Amino acid sequence: MTLQEYDYARESPSKLAASCLLLALTMKSLGGWTPTLEYYSGYSAQDLHPLVKRLNFLLTYQPRDKLNTVRSKYSHRVFFEVAKLAPMDMLKLEKALTSC
Repeated sequence: MTLQEYDYARESPSKLAASCLLLALTMKSLGGWTPTLEYYSGYSAQDLHPLVKRLNFLLTYQPRDKLNTVRSKYSHRVFFEVAKLAPMDMLKLEKALTSC
């Protein structure tokens, strides 16, 4: 979804990928940011918190008619319908991020 948003072009791809992973882990309650993830990504959980919050907020946007291809693609069952996932409540996300 960040492919459609110019604001995310300034983020490094590695930080964006790490933030997406942390958001996915948090949304699915699969654990937090482990020392192994920190070592291999080069980012601590605290480094990623602001971007994770922005990514979660991005999920609240309604799809634009002209930029619907990415959302349509990832709404398919082959991709586990991840574009259909509801964003986390910001208070719950904040609480989950402070615990990791």
